[in-house]
Amino acid sequence: MKSLETLREELGIAEPWVESRGTWWLNPGTVSVRHVAKVMSEMHARFITITAYQLPGAEGFRLEYHWDLHSRLLGLPFTIAGNAPEGAKIESIFDLCEAADWIEREVHEEYSIDFTGRAYEPLLLRKGDKTGVNLREDPNAPPKPAAAASGQKEVAQ
Repeated sequence: MKSLETLREELGIAEPWVESRGTWWLNPGTVSVRHVAKVMSEMHARFITITAYQLPGAEGFRLEYHWDLHSRLLGLPFTIAGNAPEGAKIESIFDLCEAADWIEREVHEEYSIDFTGRAYEPLLLRKGDKTGVNLREDPNAPPKPAAAASGQKEVAQ
């Protein structure tokens, strides 16, 4: 079993791993998500998911790629500049890791982030919906309350 330090070196990342709440985090810096996926695959790491969220204002998006390596949860965050749908893009890893297919499609539909290098099947959303359903209308506006965002009526307590 290779150590986290060996993995960090193979990824070509200088910063150290940081443990927080059971997850080991590593800032990939300028390393591409495809390079990370190749190295993780070579080490027989298991891809788990991508957590995506829109950053405040016009700062773009953060995608956190989660992997399991020998029962250790690893997280590698990537920041994407640009506001969807005008230009938020990151390389797809679907061809390197089939398990990324569904979550890449969901992130694309929910935030209009384009995973370059892949084709998309028809939308998973309801017929007539468009991508970007979770985008804030104004990138500088605060997030909507959960009830308002979901279309549910708020109930007085």
